[in-house]
Amino acid sequence: MAKIAVASENEKVTEHFGHCLNFNIYEVENGQIVKSESIPNPGHKPGFLPNYLHDLGVNVIISGGMGGGAIDIFNSHQIEVVVGASGVASEAAAAYIAGTLQSTGSVCHDHQHQDSCSG
Repeated sequence: MAKIAVASENEKVTEHFGHCLNFNIYEVENGQIVKSESIPNPGHKPGFLPNYLHDLGVNVIISGGMGGGAIDIFNSHQIEVVVGASGVASEAAAAYIAGTLQSTGSVCHDHQHQDSCSG
């Protein structure tokens, strides 16, 4: 079973991973979402969220953008990072499962929280 986390603001993919409102978590079996839940973001502290999601058993993280430090920690846990996503969280997860969601490699370099993420 795979677990996909989508950094979200309610049902929409958020622009900045660390400042999302919640994570929509999708459990996948045989290419189908079999369970979904929304958990609140427990707080943005450097290095915390990647380890928190790893402890939840997440295999894939989908977000609009993400800082390089978080990407490095996810990679160290063998969690696939997909950035550059937008739209409805469940649709982003379904696109990932279908193999049609590609990561743009959008890394946030500006942490002044201006939503100015670029590749």
